Amino acid sequence: MSPLDLDSRLRTIVGAGAKRLETARGFTTVRDMLDFLPRTYLDPARPTAFSHLPHGEDVVVVGTVRSATTRTMRTRRGRILVVDLEDDSGGGTLQLTFFKPFGHQDRLVPGARVVASGQIGTYGRQLQLTHPDYAVLDAGKGSTSGGWLLGGLVPVYPATPKLSPIVHGDLLDLVLHALTELPDPLPEEVRTEHGLPGLLEAYRLVHRPQTTAEHRRGRWRLKFQEAFVIQAALAQARLASDAVPAVPREPVEGGLVDALLERLPFELTHGQHVVLGELRSDLARPVPMHRLLQGEVGSGKTVLALLAMLAVVDAGGQAALLAPTEVLAAQHHRAITAMLGPIAEGGMLGGMEGGTRVALLTGSQSAAERRANLLAAASGEAGIVVGTHALIQEHVQLAELGLVVVDEQHRFGVEQRDALRAKADAAPHVLVMTATPIPRTVAMTVYGDMTTSTLRELPRGRQPITTHVVTGDKPRWLERTWQRVAEEARGGGQVYVVCPRIGEEDDPDLPGADTVGPGGPTAPGQPGQPGGGADERPGAQGSTGPGEGEEVGQAGEGPQLHGVHQVARALRALPSTAALRIEVLHGRMSGEEKDAVMRAFAAGAVDVLVSTTVIEVGVDVADATTMVVLDADRFGISQLHQLRGRVGRGGRPGLCLLVTQGGSGEPGAVERLDQVASTTDGFELARLDLETRREGDVLGASQSGGRSGLRFLRLARDEELIVAAHEAAWATVEADPDLAGHPALRRELARLDAERAAFLERG
Repeated sequence: MSPLDLDSRLRTIVGAGAKRLETARGFTTVRDMLDFLPRTYLDPARPTAFSHLPHGEDVVVVGTVRSATTRTMRTRRGRILVVDLEDDSGGGTLQLTFFKPFGHQDRLVPGARVVASGQIGTYGRQLQLTHPDYAVLDAGKGSTSGGWLLGGLVPVYPATPKLSPIVHGDLLDLVLHALTELPDPLPEEVRTEHGLPGLLEAYRLVHRPQTTAEHRRGRWRLKFQEAFVIQAALAQARLASDAVPAVPREPVEGGLVDALLERLPFELTHGQHVVLGELRSDLARPVPMHRLLQGEVGSGKTVLALLAMLAVVDAGGQAALLAPTEVLAAQHHRAITAMLGPIAEGGMLGGMEGGTRVALLTGSQSAAERRANLLAAASGEAGIVVGTHALIQEHVQLAELGLVVVDEQHRFGVEQRDALRAKADAAPHVLVMTATPIPRTVAMTVYGDMTTSTLRELPRGRQPITTHVVTGDKPRWLERTWQRVAEEARGGGQVYVVCPRIGEEDDPDLPGADTVGPGGPTAPGQPGQPGGGADERPGAQGSTGPGEGEEVGQAGEGPQLHGVHQVARALRALPSTAALRIEVLHGRMSGEEKDAVMRAFAAGAVDVLVSTTVIEVGVDVADATTMVVLDADRFGISQLHQLRGRVGRGGRPGLCLLVTQGGSGEPGAVERLDQVASTTDGFELARLDLETRREGDVLGASQSGGRSGLRFLRLARDEELIVAAHEAAWATVEADPDLAGHPALRRELARLDAERAAFLERG
């Protein structure tokens, strides 16, 4: 019989108990069982106050039997056992009730120390557990259940129907006793250097700790391993990408890069010059660049990406810019073409000699337009090709793809890199631009196989953005909000009004539409329910707000969330804004409609644009000075920071008003808005955002493997550990790229690859 390991089937150890574990919790392997960690621990030596127990919830309690009474039931045949259990503070009791006393009355005697689990109920005013699972802590050696409770801390696991904590603990005990050793993915030298226990010992410290220090030591080890394995996978990915040759793109003096630098109406900042040097150096190497470019909103990432693309064109290659949505692809195409001017009119009358062309490929183009752009891309006439991920489709041909720039907030997937690599004789260089600043731990965990460049300073001439929170319980503030919008428009500024949902054109008028903001109760089936409209881009990394394809809000009573159509109609009727030119923009509009609206807004033909979050990334209108975000408490910190970055991009100061109705039910919602209003430091806000959200929201499917989050790590507070694991993992992989000397680590990475493949297959 082969030794047991984490992938061993539970049925080989616990027999019939395996069916209960699979039915109740979906556990089939030893790994499933051991990775299900306690949510807290009870110390039998410390008082447990029964008066604080939550009614209706599953609990595990420790107490002493004060009395046990068996009596005949009044309303039905049989006898009942009522046990008064006293907490260790001496101030509260809990009744354990058994309608079949047989077997219990001999164990639950006065003075016995008991651990009991069940759902808290009441009988009269008395707290009660009916037919609870229990174990007597001072039971003799002959006890067959709950022996693991006899010493140390009592682990408390998340409650699951159909499986009591006592039975779970007994089955886990069988597993722990059956294991003699476990293959350890952490090399021995790494464990020694960092003072970490072995894997099996770590699991025992977590599940059967004697002290708080023990379970903390075990958890630290499990966290370190998770970070180490992820970093090892990233290190291997980086080494593999470096092993595939790329065409060096050497700098060209007097080429298109220099022409654009001369043409720009501003000087690059010191930080931009540094990053440009890093990009040009990477592009000149015979291995593919994999660089992450992050920075503050409006810090000038796009112009650097354009300069990198021109550097590749100078050297005889092509560059592709991938945007997450059609509206952003069209925006990039328009902005790049305007920035380049005659440089983008190569071969045309009045164009720059030796210039290039910029092609746009989106799904909504007419057949003739798409055919012309496909030809320009395939022939090499277009040195820069802008489009959505449709660019990687098989029928799209590129003459000599040298650089891929990805403008999105989700990681550029391995399968997409492979599809693009197939379009080139050599691996293309890759530059990923993130739309929001990323905390260090997230960058290391999600983008760890990429070199990071960071822009912290804003371009010269950028004006500050002032942010204020407007609460819906102050009608005068709301009235003043729309008066301010009108004043900005009359002064030559333009305004974004951002709504959390689209809604329908025939939605009823907003309650309180004379002020637009306080909203009202949502009746079932009315706007504000999920499914009332959506955009087309997945929820942003670093965001908890509405994403394309999902709604913000919940069924039942609550504040009515503002829809685009309702708000636009209300503003057209509001005395202060009725004379303004108001248009809408949202994800249900066709590509032509969205592009027409954005062109009109950019040209100054629209005063107020009422929109969903489609304007969150990439939209750049110099005269946009003001933004009003309705139901701002439904958005995440980083998303709000990203949204407000759309204003103040010209020479005038920006103003952002965060309007909240209150009543969202989310604790700290207004405090979160105050944090956004208090600073414009995107990196600090990204850190705060991470602290308030689950890691799965941050990592999504980007994490190595298919899980939506992390098992043990907490990125907001495990930075020291992640940095140490990063250094150890990269040193291990660099010393042994194939991990021939680390078979357990190699198997763990293979398991992650299998999870990733399964995730991709699910789509």
